[in-house]
Amino acid sequence: MCHVENMPSLNIRELRDTRRLKAWLRSGKTVELRERNLVIARIVPHGRPRKQRAYPDFAALRREILGRRVLPGADLLIQERGRF
Repeated sequence: MCHVENMPSLNIRELRDTRRLKAWLRSGKTVELRERNLVIARIVPHGRPRKQRAYPDFAALRREILGRRVLPGADLLIQERGRF
């Protein structure tokens, strides 16, 4: 049996005490539901939808660093291969 010790847990009979369960869920804790000391479910609090992560504008960053220059990557690679 493996479970996180900091995670609150309830037995089926203790599920009647909804005050404690609601308090845990409102504070953002996941609660384990047990029957005869075996985990049968996890009650997960409903969270707010996560915001879409904004990625940096790499093209603008490249233009800021290099300006209008274009680095010939293929030509550099061909030159480097001949060196070894």
